[in-house]
Amino acid sequence: YDELLNHQIENGVGGVIVGGTTGEGHLMSWDEHIMLIAHTIHSFGDKILVIGNTGSNSTSEALHATEQGFAIGMHAALQINPYYGKTSHTGLRAHLSAVLAEGPAIVYNVPGRTGQDIPDDIVREIAPHPNFLGMKECTGNGRIAAYTAAGINCWSGNDDEAHDARHGAGAAGVISVTSNLVPGLFDKLMNGPADPELAASLQELMKWLFCEPNPIALNTALAMCGLVQPVFRLPYVPLSREQREYGAGLLRRVQ
Repeated sequence: YDELLNHQIENGVGGVIVGGTTGEGHLMSWDEHIMLIAHTIHSFGDKILVIGNTGSNSTSEALHATEQGFAIGMHAALQINPYYGKTSHTGLRAHLSAVLAEGPAIVYNVPGRTGQDIPDDIVREIAPHPNFLGMKECTGNGRIAAYTAAGINCWSGNDDEAHDARHGAGAAGVISVTSNLVPGLFDKLMNGPADPELAASLQELMKWLFCEPNPIALNTALAMCGLVQPVFRLPYVPLSREQREYGAGLLRRVQ
């Protein structure tokens, strides 16, 4: 973990989400989760922004985890709308208001995982809150452009659209899966001038990283590159040999 974090920092990554989907955070106990946030803050908090994924579909659970995260020094939280046990719009407003009261937060909208979109009108309602940092938005660059035009910070949640989100739709950056593997290229993609050629060259790799639900392919690739141990928590299992061989060819092209 420390080697992976150092690699991100050395290659220009500005912040890390600790215990997100990509980090298998939903398979950790809360004790493990908070302990990893604490370790990250104590080891890297002076070099990189540490954002703890302390959101939950249970408001009380999200509040408790977020309080713990801020108590051990995380810089901000990532908060999700209630998933599976979906709620009314009134309940969604109450949930987001409660978690924002705890401290600075990015609100994460990913209907493909939660089963429920965060509507524009609710985002505009919470945007003036002093602890609202912006949206991690996965529903497309049209929406990101509309939010940024209204002065609402956005980070793209879609690697394949991130270049155009940054250079066309006004996104602040990307909260990325692929950058765990190629942080330097994503730093160039986000913080350098527009580079459609570089973006196009990474599309096949990004497509492969989502050939199975994230983080299956990424964690397989990290293990293939020697960046993590080949340990998966069920229900995740590594990619097939055929997919690993295909991915190895893609990885060789971007090194």
